[in-house]
Amino acid sequence: MSAARRCGPRWALPGLFVWHPHKQAVWQMPCKLVHCCGVVNKRWITFQHLKFLKRLNVTRYNKNLSQQAKPKPDSVAPPFLEKKHLDQEKTVICEIRSVSPLHTPLSETSNGNEFKAVNSTAVVDDLATAVGAESKEEKQWKEMKLQLDDLPGILARLSKIKLTALVVSTASAGFAMAPVPFDLTCFLLTSVGTGLASCAANAINQFFEVPFDSNMNRTKNRPLVRGQISPLLAVSFATSCAVPGITLLTLGVNPLTGALGAFNIFLYTCCYTPMKRMSIANTWVGAVVGAIPPVMGWTAATCSLDAGALLLGGILYSWQFPHFNALSWGLREDYSRGGYCMMSVTHPTMCRRVALRHCLALIGLSTMAPVLNVTTWHFPLISLPINLYISYLGFRFYRDADRSSSRKLFFCSLWHLPLLLFLMLMCKKSLLEKGDKIELLS
Repeated sequence: MSAARRCGPRWALPGLFVWHPHKQAVWQMPCKLVHCCGVVNKRWITFQHLKFLKRLNVTRYNKNLSQQAKPKPDSVAPPFLEKKHLDQEKTVICEIRSVSPLHTPLSETSNGNEFKAVNSTAVVDDLATAVGAESKEEKQWKEMKLQLDDLPGILARLSKIKLTALVVSTASAGFAMAPVPFDLTCFLLTSVGTGLASCAANAINQFFEVPFDSNMNRTKNRPLVRGQISPLLAVSFATSCAVPGITLLTLGVNPLTGALGAFNIFLYTCCYTPMKRMSIANTWVGAVVGAIPPVMGWTAATCSLDAGALLLGGILYSWQFPHFNALSWGLREDYSRGGYCMMSVTHPTMCRRVALRHCLALIGLSTMAPVLNVTTWHFPLISLPINLYISYLGFRFYRDADRSSSRKLFFCSLWHLPLLLFLMLMCKKSLLEKGDKIELLS
């Protein structure tokens, strides 16, 4: 009973117990809740009201927690917009024109100011016209003017002067290897005629391959591709080389040598050149073209086709396969870009196998030289080391099939042929030995 009295009055009903709080408990309730109840005009207190009261209490006692608005950073223009604005400003500056004064100046100072304004306007106009002229020149084709001082170098590149020198040297070796007394006049006529025929063939070859050479890094700087000379000038140069060259070989040397020179020009320009984009057989045709010059030198000295002429042609024929196949291996991308059908592009295994086969063939052909009574038996022995070395590099190229082995084989072929021909010339049989054998046989 005492506990009930302390807590306040209470009533007990059947099945229900109700506890009535003391009056002091009512006064201890928050005043703000009573005020809110009076404001809402006997409406129910919602969750939004409680959330508002909580926020109000927090911001009153904890002022540091109040939200502060951050200043908005200045917008930074993108770099391309800045360039665009700068360009616009530049164009606006260029478009500024001086305004003439309303009244004509009477003093000298005003005349000087007007003169300066006119000069500044003229400078701006000149700059604008110069910029416009440069932009027009960039969009238009530039015509290259041919100077007489540059013409010899251009014609030398048009005729492939290095290749022509190699052709003349092989023809000279064939002339020197012939078993007849040396005739200086005939030798010079043969060399000049063979060189002119080679220049004509190379010029016509470049004339036909202009659209294909422009796609290759190795040939894109040729005179016709760059437009240094006109096609008419190239054809005229080829004609002026072919006609006197064949005439010189036919009338000055003998008709057989002239016929071989004309046939070589036809084979190089009309057969080898178009076949480069049709079949890999162009390599064999090109090897025949390279084998004819030493035969021409032999026929120029002897006026006949002998076994010695065919032997020299066979050596040049076999030598060209390791030389060209190794060169084309490093230029496969260029040849495929230019549309040329080469073994190194379409048949890489055959390219390496053919190069190795003809390296070994050089050993056999060198052994045939004394058998055909062209050289002594010393030639196969002293030429064996260099033939074995190029065969070893050919085997390395066949096995490794990389750029390093192909470059080594190519550079070896550059000094192998001159050295082989020199050794062959040193071991040439003298005329006295051949005369003695002929007398014994008779």
